[in-house]
Amino acid sequence: MSASFVVVPQWQGSGSTRAMRLIDGAEAIRGDLPSASTRVVEMPTGAGESLDTGVHRFSSISTAAEAIGLALAETPGTPIVIGGDCGVEFASIRHAAAAASSAGEGGLAVVWFDAHGDLNTPGSSPSGAFHGMVLRTLLGGGPPELAASPVIDPARVVLAGTRALDDAEAAYIDEAGLPVFAPAQLGDPSALVAAVRATGARSLYLHVDLDVLDPSEIDGVAFPEPFGLEVGRLTAAISALRAEFPLAGAAITEFAPSEPDAAAGDLSTILRIVSALVR
Repeated sequence: MSASFVVVPQWQGSGSTRAMRLIDGAEAIRGDLPSASTRVVEMPTGAGESLDTGVHRFSSISTAAEAIGLALAETPGTPIVIGGDCGVEFASIRHAAAAASSAGEGGLAVVWFDAHGDLNTPGSSPSGAFHGMVLRTLLGGGPPELAASPVIDPARVVLAGTRALDDAEAAYIDEAGLPVFAPAQLGDPSALVAAVRATGARSLYLHVDLDVLDPSEIDGVAFPEPFGLEVGRLTAAISALRAEFPLAGAAITEFAPSEPDAAAGDLSTILRIVSALVR
């Protein structure tokens, strides 16, 4: 697979007190990527305003989404986005869905490897942080200034490694019928592959929030959740999915080392995930 890397050091979608560390995380990963096939998207310098959307820093998030979309339109091969917070996925998945539709590929499936659902609306979010609303925005229910209608079909979304949900997110999952695979269910990835196959989609987008991993596997995440995946199980699941479905795009998000020098300890784990996505 011919892959290109798009590094997006967005922090404005995060609700963490160390959100700015996402810039350090993106930069640390970028340093280990091939320079000839890597580009960096410039982010707004300011925090931004909510503009009465219920989303903190919305103006910067909206500006960033447009910049990401333009960069992806000029990116050859299969784009692998390196965040930044999970909010980068709005533009990335929108781009992949549009590309799949225009190519007549029968729709796009999304596997959401994440400890969290990111399924809140501006009204249900306890934090107002966009990284906890991005998947719901793509599915409908986010700020209409970003998406007036759904970008992807709930019938083609599968949650994997998810184990920390707000009540409103859990209610939406039940209502929409989203399949959810807890970490303990991913020892054998065959059921996950079957769930994606059942969507009828012919291409695949893989979202990887690093907090899907167990805290023993990685230090540099702002919202660790216990009882997560081992990196070997994550990469095995990615490889099994990639063996059956063409990859339309992917992202690795939410690497926020406690300080720049601390990033090195996690890079070998992250590069194993990168390798599984591109091999």
